[in-house]
Amino acid sequence: MKPLTDSEIRAAFVNCSKGEAKRLHVPRDLAQRPWDDLDYFGWRDPQAPDRAYLVTVIDDRTYALVLRRPSTASWQTRRGMCSICLTPHSGGVALMVAPRAGKAGKVGNSVGTYLCEDLACPLYVRGKKDLGSDVGRMRESLTVEEKVARMRANLEEFVGRVLTGEA
Repeated sequence: MKPLTDSEIRAAFVNCSKGEAKRLHVPRDLAQRPWDDLDYFGWRDPQAPDRAYLVTVIDDRTYALVLRRPSTASWQTRRGMCSICLTPHSGGVALMVAPRAGKAGKVGNSVGTYLCEDLACPLYVRGKKDLGSDVGRMRESLTVEEKVARMRANLEEFVGRVLTGEA
């Protein structure tokens, strides 16, 4: 993924208003991010713990999504597998919900998926981030490139559901 600027990220949001995109927290250390190893850039909002954001490039177009947890009470990480990168975690997967783009999102329609709590799927797939000693990565015969392609397909499917309003 090519390095993105604050203004490029804010302009790419598809499921919130321009005013919301202008006010949301974007990390200041964008230049220090490992862009070459990212298929998407994701971060949690330190000022709003129930919010997270995800930015990716699909067919040379940048898309950014606002994500949230359904409610503070149910905002616990759980044992499970990320639906995007298929990484198993003993306590690092959370349901993330994205309002749909356009009119559907404005009336409350949303789609959800289970994501790595730290939004570091690209680093897990490439073996650049350790899962810790309590959970081992599943043994697969796929190459890293094939795992990356699978992750990108899952990510593009999720972004597509946000954009098109499919169930």
